[in-house]
Amino acid sequence: MTLTTTYRATGRRKTSVARVRLIPGAGKRTVNGVELDKYFCRISLSHTANEPLLTANLADKFDVVATVHGGGHSGQAGAIALGVARAIQLADPSLRGLMGKEGFLTRDARMKERKKYGQAGARKRFQFSKR
Repeated sequence: MTLTTTYRATGRRKTSVARVRLIPGAGKRTVNGVELDKYFCRISLSHTANEPLLTANLADKFDVVATVHGGGHSGQAGAIALGVARAIQLADPSLRGLMGKEGFLTRDARMKERKKYGQAGARKRFQFSKR
Protein backbone atom coordinates (compact mmCIF):
# COMPACT_ATOMS: atom_id res chain seq x y z
CA MET A 1 0.00 0.00 0.00
CA THR A 2 1.43 3.34 -1.04
CA LEU A 3 0.63 6.38 1.05
CA THR A 4 1.00 8.94 -1.72
CA THR A 5 -2.23 8.54 -3.63
CA THR A 6 -5.73 9.85 -3.01
CA TYR A 7 -8.39 7.16 -3.10
CA ARG A 8 -11.96 8.03 -4.08
CA ALA A 9 -15.13 6.00 -3.61
CA THR A 10 -18.88 6.45 -3.47
CA GLY A 11 -21.20 5.10 -0.80
CA ARG A 12 -24.99 5.00 -0.78
CA ARG A 13 -27.58 4.28 1.91
CA LYS A 14 -31.33 4.94 1.68
CA THR A 15 -31.46 8.22 -0.28
CA SER A 16 -28.03 9.47 0.85
CA VAL A 17 -25.01 9.60 -1.44
CA ALA A 18 -21.50 10.16 -0.08
CA ARG A 19 -18.41 10.92 -2.14
CA VAL A 20 -15.40 9.97 -0.03
CA ARG A 21 -11.71 10.77 -0.47
CA LEU A 22 -8.98 9.06 1.54
CA ILE A 23 -5.88 11.23 1.68
CA PRO A 24 -2.67 10.20 3.45
CA GLY A 25 -2.53 12.25 6.64
CA ALA A 26 -2.92 12.28 10.39
CA GLY A 27 -6.52 11.13 10.78
CA LYS A 28 -8.57 14.29 10.26
CA ARG A 29 -12.19 13.63 9.24
CA THR A 30 -14.48 16.21 7.64
CA VAL A 31 -18.00 15.92 6.27
CA ASN A 32 -19.22 18.77 4.06
CA GLY A 33 -16.42 20.95 5.45
CA VAL A 34 -17.35 20.29 9.11
CA GLU A 35 -15.53 18.03 11.55
CA LEU A 36 -17.11 14.55 11.68
CA ASP A 37 -18.05 14.67 15.39
CA LYS A 38 -19.67 18.09 15.00
CA TYR A 39 -21.57 17.14 11.84
CA PHE A 40 -23.28 14.11 13.38
CA CYS A 41 -25.34 14.95 16.46
CA ARG A 42 -25.01 11.44 17.96
CA ILE A 43 -21.75 9.71 18.85
CA SER A 44 -23.09 6.42 17.49
CA LEU A 45 -23.39 7.94 14.00
CA SER A 46 -19.80 9.20 14.15
CA HIS A 47 -18.71 5.73 15.21
CA THR A 48 -20.67 4.14 12.33
CA ALA A 49 -19.00 6.39 9.77
CA ASN A 50 -15.55 5.80 11.30
CA GLU A 51 -15.81 2.04 11.90
CA PRO A 52 -14.13 0.76 8.68
CA LEU A 53 -10.99 2.78 9.42
CA LEU A 54 -10.85 1.54 13.01
CA THR A 55 -11.31 -2.08 11.92
CA ALA A 56 -8.48 -1.81 9.38
CA ASN A 57 -6.20 0.04 11.88
CA LEU A 58 -5.82 2.94 9.43
CA ALA A 59 -7.48 5.65 11.54
CA ASP A 60 -4.24 7.64 12.02
CA LYS A 61 -2.86 7.08 8.51
CA PHE A 62 -5.60 8.67 6.37
CA ASP A 63 -7.62 11.87 6.36
CA VAL A 64 -11.23 11.43 5.28
CA VAL A 65 -12.94 14.16 3.26
CA ALA A 66 -16.58 13.33 2.55
CA THR A 67 -19.24 15.21 0.65
CA VAL A 68 -22.68 13.86 1.42
CA HIS A 69 -26.19 14.87 0.39
CA GLY A 70 -29.71 13.50 0.61
CA GLY A 71 -31.51 11.60 3.34
CA GLY A 72 -31.04 12.03 7.06
CA HIS A 73 -28.10 11.70 9.37
CA SER A 74 -28.43 7.93 9.83
CA GLY A 75 -28.43 7.25 6.10
CA GLN A 76 -25.55 9.67 5.59
CA ALA A 77 -23.44 7.90 8.23
CA GLY A 78 -24.07 4.56 6.52
CA ALA A 79 -23.21 6.03 3.12
CA ILE A 80 -19.93 7.43 4.45
CA ALA A 81 -19.04 4.08 6.02
CA LEU A 82 -19.59 2.27 2.71
CA GLY A 83 -17.56 4.88 0.82
CA VAL A 84 -14.69 4.66 3.31
CA ALA A 85 -14.68 0.85 3.13
CA ARG A 86 -14.59 0.92 -0.67
CA ALA A 87 -11.75 3.45 -0.62
CA ILE A 88 -9.79 1.30 1.87
CA GLN A 89 -10.23 -1.65 -0.46
CA LEU A 90 -8.75 0.43 -3.30
CA ALA A 91 -5.85 1.51 -1.09
CA ASP A 92 -5.02 -2.01 0.06
CA PRO A 93 -6.68 -4.91 -1.83
CA SER A 94 -5.49 -7.37 0.84
CA LEU A 95 -8.01 -5.81 3.26
CA ARG A 96 -10.97 -6.81 1.06
CA GLY A 97 -11.53 -10.02 3.04
CA LEU A 98 -11.59 -8.18 6.36
CA MET A 99 -13.93 -5.46 5.05
CA GLY A 100 -16.25 -8.05 3.52
CA LYS A 101 -16.29 -10.27 6.59
CA GLU A 102 -17.26 -7.32 8.80
CA GLY A 103 -20.04 -6.40 6.33
CA PHE A 104 -18.70 -2.98 5.35
CA LEU A 105 -18.71 -3.65 1.59
CA THR A 106 -22.38 -4.67 1.48
CA ARG A 107 -24.70 -1.95 0.24
CA ASP A 108 -27.77 -1.81 2.48
CA ALA A 109 -30.55 -1.64 -0.13
CA ARG A 110 -33.43 -0.93 2.26
CA MET A 111 -35.37 2.11 1.09
CA LYS A 112 -38.64 3.72 2.07
CA GLU A 113 -41.48 2.15 0.11
CA ARG A 114 -43.44 4.60 -1.98
CA LYS A 115 -47.05 5.53 -1.30
CA LYS A 116 -49.49 4.03 -3.82
CA TYR A 117 -52.31 6.04 -5.35
CA GLY A 118 -55.77 5.46 -3.90
CA GLN A 119 -54.29 4.28 -0.61
CA ALA A 120 -53.46 5.92 2.69
CA GLY A 121 -49.78 4.95 2.58
CA ALA A 122 -47.34 2.39 1.29
CA ARG A 123 -49.09 -0.50 3.07
CA LYS A 124 -51.93 1.14 4.95
CA ARG A 125 -55.40 1.13 3.38
CA PHE A 126 -58.39 3.35 3.90
CA GLN A 127 -61.01 1.91 6.23
CA PHE A 128 -63.33 -0.51 4.45
CA SER A 129 -67.02 0.39 4.51
CA LYS A 130 -69.56 -2.20 3.41
CA ARG A 131 -72.30 0.41 2.91
